[in-house]
Amino acid sequence: MTDVTRLLEAAHRGDPKAAADLLPLVYDELRRLAAARLAKEKPGHTLDPTALVHEAFLRLVGGQQFDGRGHFYAAAAEAVRRILVESARRKKAARHGGHLRRDGRDPADLAAPAPHDELLALHDALDALAAKHPEKAELVKLRYFAGLSADEAAAALGISPSTADRHWTFARAWLHREISRAAPPPPGT
Repeated sequence: MTDVTRLLEAAHRGDPKAAADLLPLVYDELRRLAAARLAKEKPGHTLDPTALVHEAFLRLVGGQQFDGRGHFYAAAAEAVRRILVESARRKKAARHGGHLRRDGRDPADLAAPAPHDELLALHDALDALAAKHPEKAELVKLRYFAGLSADEAAAALGISPSTADRHWTFARAWLHREISRAAPPPPGT
């Protein structure tokens, strides 16, 4: 049993020292994952990697039991995903001007949807994928939100790398199709 697994079990049992001892062991890896994920976000994001790691860690420790290191990192990926989605929803909320639209701009001049719109579309499509193909959805969460490589994600899920590659190919195509269906038609069509 690794130190991480032992401390996760102790934290679940309510040992406050275990949570404090766990953070230094997983912090660098979680911060690397958070930085990689935030690098894909719009510049000027209100969260930085440190804040994202701390919020995700607080959501994880003590609240659930983990079946080892891989399960912990899968849960961390899910926590990061939920935090980013909550942030995107807050920014889109009416009190933040999410219902307002600018006038006077030619739609052809708009380059792409806002990153938070893309994240929300991915979130909805990923929930739909999880309902039909949970293992494939977990693989996407590990690769996209936790930043794990294909081999790392396969190991975390306990599947072979070739199975992970097949799942990844299927999930990417499935998500692309779902997001394309949900996207509004281009201007002028």
